[in-house]
Amino acid sequence: MVSKSYSNLLDMSSEDMFDFQQPFRSLPRIVTSPRIKSDPDWETSNDDDSAGPASSCCVRKILVSNFLPLNYTKDEATGRLSFSMDDTQLLVQLKDGFPIESEVVYVGSLKVEVDPGEQDQVSQKLFREFKCIPTFLPADLQQQFYHGFCKQQLWPLFHYMLPICLDKGELFDRSLFQAYVRANKIFADKVMEAINSDDDCVWVHDYHLMLIPTILRKKLHRIKVGFFLHSPFPSSEIYRTLPVRDEILKSLLNADLIGFQTFDYARHFLSCCSRLLGLNYESKRGHIGIEYFGRTVSLKILAVGVHVGRLESVLRLPATISKVQEIEHKYKGKMVMLGVDDMDIFKGISLKLLGLELLLERTPKLRGKVVLVQIVNPARSPGKDVEEAINEAVSVAERINNKYGSTDYKPVVLINYPIPSYEKIAYYAASDCCIVNAVRDGMNLIPYEYTVCRQGNEEIDNLRGVDKSSPHTSTLIVSEFVGCSPSLSGAFRVNPWSIEDVADALHKATDLTQSEKKLRHDKHYRYVSTHDVAYWARSFSQDLDRACKDHYSRRCWTTGFGLNFRVIALSPGFRRLSLEHFAPSYKKTKRRLIFTDYDGTLVPQSSVNKAPSVELISILKILCNDPKNSVFIVSGRDRTSLSEWFASCEKLGIAAEHGYFIRWNEEAEWETSSSAQDCEWKHIAEPIMEVYKETTDGSFIEPKESALVWHYQDADQDFGSCQAKELVSHLERVLANEPVVVKRGHQIVEVKFQGVSKGTVVDTVIRTLIDNGKAPDFLMCIGNDRSDEDMFESINGATSRSVFPDVPEVFACSVGQKASKAKYYVDGCSEVIRLLKGVTSISSRREVVSNSHVTFKDILEVVS
Repeated sequence: MVSKSYSNLLDMSSEDMFDFQQPFRSLPRIVTSPRIKSDPDWETSNDDDSAGPASSCCVRKILVSNFLPLNYTKDEATGRLSFSMDDTQLLVQLKDGFPIESEVVYVGSLKVEVDPGEQDQVSQKLFREFKCIPTFLPADLQQQFYHGFCKQQLWPLFHYMLPICLDKGELFDRSLFQAYVRANKIFADKVMEAINSDDDCVWVHDYHLMLIPTILRKKLHRIKVGFFLHSPFPSSEIYRTLPVRDEILKSLLNADLIGFQTFDYARHFLSCCSRLLGLNYESKRGHIGIEYFGRTVSLKILAVGVHVGRLESVLRLPATISKVQEIEHKYKGKMVMLGVDDMDIFKGISLKLLGLELLLERTPKLRGKVVLVQIVNPARSPGKDVEEAINEAVSVAERINNKYGSTDYKPVVLINYPIPSYEKIAYYAASDCCIVNAVRDGMNLIPYEYTVCRQGNEEIDNLRGVDKSSPHTSTLIVSEFVGCSPSLSGAFRVNPWSIEDVADALHKATDLTQSEKKLRHDKHYRYVSTHDVAYWARSFSQDLDRACKDHYSRRCWTTGFGLNFRVIALSPGFRRLSLEHFAPSYKKTKRRLIFTDYDGTLVPQSSVNKAPSVELISILKILCNDPKNSVFIVSGRDRTSLSEWFASCEKLGIAAEHGYFIRWNEEAEWETSSSAQDCEWKHIAEPIMEVYKETTDGSFIEPKESALVWHYQDADQDFGSCQAKELVSHLERVLANEPVVVKRGHQIVEVKFQGVSKGTVVDTVIRTLIDNGKAPDFLMCIGNDRSDEDMFESINGATSRSVFPDVPEVFACSVGQKASKAKYYVDGCSEVIRLLKGVTSISSRREVVSNSHVTFKDILEVVS
């Protein structure tokens, strides 16, 4: 039975609460990756295997889906189960795209309930014979997980259906989501049993298992995890209505590669990441990546293909050829239109039939000459909506047949019962036209299968009495809301909600010439035959390897609880700055130079009151009064505000507006950058910015003496970003001959003088001190954003060029765990204040710290 502890999402399992400061070694059959650092301050031993990835004799591809690709039969007399591999399943077919030496293992549920006493035996048998590892979910959990949360919550939502009225959908049920978490945990545990090493690849399929990446990443931080969504992904306006939206997004971002059928679905996902999590993405060399705590999560956009060889082999079966002959004889002289759909509310079967009804009403000459054969596959999950859809389709079909049919002619042939696959393929081969009219569908491979079957073979050509070189034809009518629609440019694309649009497409299909049918068919067949399921699997696998290529070159640690868990991956030399790291250097050095940013470093960005606190003023006073110290605030703020705020810090140096103005202390005069020019360019730039401010609700302009800044953090994120891109382009064109640069920062666009940056401030101060014989032997620099990276770069450049008489101790520190040119990081502003307070204590309490040596015990006493 499932433990009750699963109901607490922060404690999904007891083994998740292991000590992250120890390497994870407890699971059987798992070879953990070397050099994993769960905590940045934890030093690993120099093991022999620490230089590279764990070796493995055979890399496994672990395919995870809701159900295993198995068929089963049950002996009624003995109750014994027999299993066989289902070659029609996508998971079986995609292995053709993997290298021949790959070992493929499947993880998923069985479609039959197995007695608990027989589960171990069945598991061993399935793994031995089929490389399948079953997940045995209790019946009540399976009901809540699959038929509950997946089918009542996620599936309608991902198909753009909201529970606006109680009788039109199910409201969110927290207990069902807890069942979803428990089920995903069981699946992930089975995946862990299958993993041999971190070189193995885990490929998770579809929306049923979106939490697996997080659960796996907790145990193996560098495991290769790919996820492919076979359903649509809704727009952000729809997805945001899901109460557990953030948990699911964050879990998907724990994968290395996320795949989507179309760009639309990927675009919606990116929009959700931007709007809900504030994440940025970019495209490099054709690959889209999302920056997520030092990791780049790649996106893959490629539609699933079909197994052409399997379809062709079934098409060659005598039973199939015989059925083709039967169908063509039965509907001789008539144009056969085919629909093949699962029975659910999104397939638009009734809308398709209404389109045919309108066609027959408008075009009497087609009565008796057009037949729509609608094959209805069984519903995957029962429900009131499914029953209503079936009844509606049957009712419309009967009405059409009664109105336009006769004793020997039925315009609609509704096959509402299971038929063998060879018979379905025979209908593909014998039909003149195929129509897919879904109102929303992830992919839908019916048009692809139809195209392959219409290519036929020599036996079918002989049956029809035509030469094998004769042209093959096909006609497709495809809803524009179906995933395969973008790849079928020769199809008639329709809006399924428009009955007139569907009727017009049906009429056009009846009026095509043979040459046009051939051209459309050839175009489709070229694409489908070259972009088959093996191509899709191979391409996804290669992109997953590419996305994971830097795993062993990054330093990893973990943070977050429950479904907020994430892995932070940064360069090996990037580590947390603590007092014990730099306190000894601070104490023994004679001339110290300290640079610090203001907003986001000393004061939180989210703070409403931007003025410095009494505590901060006190800390800065102590630092500045130490004769060994030179302290500078380097900020983008104007000099007036900074002067007022720090008036009591008489010895504090201030660089305002990113270094355009600089003052060494309160008594000194403000110095202006040598790059200063006249500001005539403001008369050009400001009116342009005003236009964008007026047209972008929530934006505003911040005028400075040396710059103009357009802020859009309070505007709609997507619209503001779009406007910022256009504004940058506009300003660069009109200011091309002015001595300014246009830069786009975090939710800002700034125009400022050329040659003005925080890096220039650092260079100027260091050069002045060296020229005056006061070269610093201790450098500390703290900042949080892109402009502060210029300071880090200048310090790194100065030390590498050996401009100092003696190499100083350097502590460049970024606020926040992110890619940076600094070598250290701290988590936030409060930690910056704590560190600065710690060194002031060291300076002022000589009785605690020895003149010659600082012990760890002394430091702890000071901090306390």
